[in-house]
Amino acid sequence: AVVPVRGLLSKSYARERRGLIQPGRAGNPAPGAPHGWSDTIYLTAADAEGNMCSLINSLFAHFGSGITGGETGIVLQNRGWGFNLEEGHPNCIAPGKRPFHTIIPGFVMRDGEPWMSYGIMGGDMQPQGHVQVLSNLLDFGMDIQEAIDAPRFRVLGGRKVAVENGVPDAVLAELRRRGHEVERAGGYEGFGGGQGIVRLPGGVYMAGSDHRRDGCAVGF
Repeated sequence: AVVPVRGLLSKSYARERRGLIQPGRAGNPAPGAPHGWSDTIYLTAADAEGNMCSLINSLFAHFGSGITGGETGIVLQNRGWGFNLEEGHPNCIAPGKRPFHTIIPGFVMRDGEPWMSYGIMGGDMQPQGHVQVLSNLLDFGMDIQEAIDAPRFRVLGGRKVAVENGVPDAVLAELRRRGHEVERAGGYEGFGGGQGIVRLPGGVYMAGSDHRRDGCAVGF
């Protein structure tokens, strides 16, 4: 394994980690800079001719299948884990069949032309996040950055719903009154991370990048 020596010996990093210690209570601080995470990534690109590309890639679980392609160092994904062995099940394993998964590179056309290329990472938050970002644009008139930044909710299963900070307490109270089991999340974990590009009238592009994850929007 690669040991992040520079990070471990950094005085500023040590001060940062020390600040997470609370003498009067037990804590559960997440790994810091020396710990490298590697999960789903999303990227999108567009050119002056109006061509747009939407790409999402994921190993699925940690090191994927644990198998590399020859000597390339490229680890193969293990989405096959999602198959079901129950005969007759929609996701039952079969020759030439792809497993059900949530890898969704979003792409929206308008009047037969590419209009928006976008994607939301985050497991089963992907389809939920796609719908919410698209609705923010179409139904609430937000631009792409506003649509990505807006507070999200996540259906956890059944009546259970998690919501981010930013959703008014009155909304949560009304949802609970209607029978939903609502919890307010303390952070952004579990609500995905998105990027997107929208083609504006006249051929100008506007891009957005999610503050919940690493990423940036660049034009050149």
